[in-house]
Amino acid sequence: MSRISKFEEMGFSFSNCPVRDVMDQVSGKWASLLLLELIDEPLRFGAIRRRIPDISQRMLTQTLRDLQRDGYVSRTVYPTQPPSVEYKLTELGQSFSAPLCALVDWAEKNHERICRAREEFDGALAA
Repeated sequence: MSRISKFEEMGFSFSNCPVRDVMDQVSGKWASLLLLELIDEPLRFGAIRRRIPDISQRMLTQTLRDLQRDGYVSRTVYPTQPPSVEYKLTELGQSFSAPLCALVDWAEKNHERICRAREEFDGALAA
């Protein structure tokens, strides 16, 4: 029996698949980078921005809100002048760090092979 059939038996379909729903939210380039940055320690907004310099302020804000909405990240505002805001992984976010790091390790080990396969595929198409 296929995995899709098993999901259908559990009442899931393509439109309400839990795997697709989760992966859609965490697989974007910014979400995964933000989660990786927050694994070791909580960070303030400015520190995150410095660690990921090519993300716009608008995209950083939106991605942090999305991660907060899904329960991966918590946001704490400290009553300083000006207010400082700190982001950290929640228990759910920490539980996702192991599979995320495993994916990162896998990607690092296999990136060269993937690039080579792309080149071969593109070369075959051009021929």
